[in-house]
Amino acid sequence: MNKIEVDHLTMRYKEKNNRFTALEDVTFSVENGEFVSIIGSSGCGKSTLLSVLEGINPPSEGIVKIDGKEITGTGTDRGVVFQHYSLFPWLTARKNVEFGIKQARQDLSKAERVKIADSFLDKVGLKEFKNKYPAQLSGGMQQRVAIARALAMDTEILLMDEPFGAIDAKNRTILQDLLLKLWEGNGTQEKKTVVFVTHDIDEAILLSDRIVMLSANPGKVYKEIKVPFNRPRNRLELVQTKEYGSIRNKLVSLFYSDVADRIGGSEVVI
Repeated sequence: MNKIEVDHLTMRYKEKNNRFTALEDVTFSVENGEFVSIIGSSGCGKSTLLSVLEGINPPSEGIVKIDGKEITGTGTDRGVVFQHYSLFPWLTARKNVEFGIKQARQDLSKAERVKIADSFLDKVGLKEFKNKYPAQLSGGMQQRVAIARALAMDTEILLMDEPFGAIDAKNRTILQDLLLKLWEGNGTQEKKTVVFVTHDIDEAILLSDRIVMLSANPGKVYKEIKVPFNRPRNRLELVQTKEYGSIRNKLVSLFYSDVADRIGGSEVVI
């Protein structure tokens, strides 16, 4: 069953006297509980696509649905992590996470929200910084607070726009594994539906069930690639397999073929 349906989506913007098309005739779907990554070169409309799924920007043309209903605005069924740190500067790390929990889970008491907030801050390695304000945290630490907030909201859908881009390699690996662990659950609950924007091909392969590659100028669906590896995935074992090398080479080849098509059709050899 499809959780998300993007049907002939086109997004146009007007800049002074010029019109710019960010996305054109984009069609794909995401099944309930599926992890789908969106990749592509800069300017292909990945973040614009997420803004439509979030409900911030309405489509210029086409329809986007969640559970068969057209998106008409933001909703508490969607947790979002942006590229840039979207924290309230006047709230502590704990209060920022609590705020997200309160919006999505209004049945919880204050004490329950605090307990959950502290738990997720601990999971992202910020237990000792819960009473710090964003200005007192590094950029990567601020992003970890934003990730903790989105995960703690326990929404049906997670929309993540380069969530680990500003984080060092060690913590990036830890957070990738945490995201997979929480997404896979313990078998007693439904998996969340995740749409994950990334520039990192290896990250997309590790995390995803399926990868949607967008071409640019304007953004269109260039290819959809199913990731065939069973779960749970062990990254150290996975990267040593021939299958991993094959799918990675395919994605790299597709990426550079798209770039070549846009600059004159030169042949690309990988």
